[in-house]
Amino acid sequence: MAVIAVDGLVKRYGAVTAVDGLDLTVDAGETLALLGPNGAGKTTTVECLEGYRRPDAGTVRVLGLDPVADARALAPRIGVMLQEGGLYPHVRPAEMLHTVAAFHTDPEDPDALLAALGLDEVRDTRFRALSGGQQQRLALALALVGRPDVLFLDEPTAGLDPVARRTTWELLGERTRGGTTILLTTHLLDEAAAVADRVAIVDRGRLRMLGTPAELTAGGDGQVVVRTDPALDADRLAADLGVAVAPDGPPGSGRLRIASLATPELLTALAAHLRAEGAMLEELHGSGRTLEEVYLRLVDDPASRRADDPAVGA
Repeated sequence: MAVIAVDGLVKRYGAVTAVDGLDLTVDAGETLALLGPNGAGKTTTVECLEGYRRPDAGTVRVLGLDPVADARALAPRIGVMLQEGGLYPHVRPAEMLHTVAAFHTDPEDPDALLAALGLDEVRDTRFRALSGGQQQRLALALALVGRPDVLFLDEPTAGLDPVARRTTWELLGERTRGGTTILLTTHLLDEAAAVADRVAIVDRGRLRMLGTPAELTAGGDGQVVVRTDPALDADRLAADLGVAVAPDGPPGSGRLRIASLATPELLTALAAHLRAEGAMLEELHGSGRTLEEVYLRLVDDPASRRADDPAVGA
């Protein structure tokens, strides 16, 4: 049974249909990134899953429970991180985290969470005096402290510096390896491609694409450029890799251009060839379709927004 199951979800606000027959599932321990432009229906979908809104049609289930009818049973098993606000401006991180922990039967150590998220030095600082990044990290700590089975994260790294972003995803990675399921909404497409097991793109309330980052970005024209010392023989490399290889740059540069995406299989074969030739890799970079290119092409192309457009990889 899927941990999160959305079947034919419809939600309307007056004459506006915010979610229009959405189908979606998320498995245990999976991180799903829900992407889409503003007004695409992402927030409404998540709010239905959290029990804040009641569907007009279709069903949603989290851990097999109805988020509205079974709210009392479900609430202790989910963690919710809002992008902004939700906390009294005079509250202090330590007292807030300890208070929330007291509502759970087996919470994480609040002080350990504060330390892990770099909040120990501001544990007694009022919420309104925290920086935006510190407020974000406190919101994450509050979502995590109850050891939830499912996490709903709204722009979890918005406003964080690169070090804090890495720390956040290392912490969340530990949770998913332990079986926690994450539904993530974000506008950071590079981050979604890096951390999500699957990506769902919604637009105008409907699912437009669904698949792993590799599946969604496959099919573009890819190239890998390598430079080695000593220089490799292009013909022998092409024979080993099974793809076209041509010199790149001036003679003697040692640079070769490989007509392929930088797939794990290609890189494994390239490493084996380098070892056989006794060559040292000095440069490697690849190019191909990015998730951002796929996303922009989808949401900007009127042809992709037809009512009968099928989801890719669904």
